[in-house]
Amino acid sequence: MDVRKIQKLISLLEGSDVAEIEIKEGEDSVRISRVNSGMTLSAPPQQYYAPQATLAAAPVAAEPVAPAAPSGHVVESPMVGTFYRASSPTAKSFVEVGHSVKLGDTLCIIEAMKMLNQIQSDASGIVKAILVDNEQPVEFGQPLFIIE
Repeated sequence: MDVRKIQKLISLLEGSDVAEIEIKEGEDSVRISRVNSGMTLSAPPQQYYAPQATLAAAPVAAEPVAPAAPSGHVVESPMVGTFYRASSPTAKSFVEVGHSVKLGDTLCIIEAMKMLNQIQSDASGIVKAILVDNEQPVEFGQPLFIIE
């Protein structure tokens, strides 16, 4: 959309009682609004121009209610890296939900800087939840497992 057109729209809007105007041209769109008739637009018109995707108002939807995480001991990631549930893509996972684990059992591997680090259980009990998908990046302190 041409800047001159946008400037003309701004001047038309200032000289009228219209509070807001939106024009679409193909994939482009411009929306100009003002709070009250005394407002002056001192910014360059380019700041009022953006692709339609950024101007379209997203419908407000109710946030989905996430199921409550099981209570218990949380095993957190001791480092930043990539989470692996097994020692290789074809190997069986170290643990599954419902498995019994003892202190020191390997729960997963986190790859950091090309090094594979086995993450061991720091509590005994039953694995109630695995909170990270295989091959996903994890952050330091991010919850990985819940053991009860």
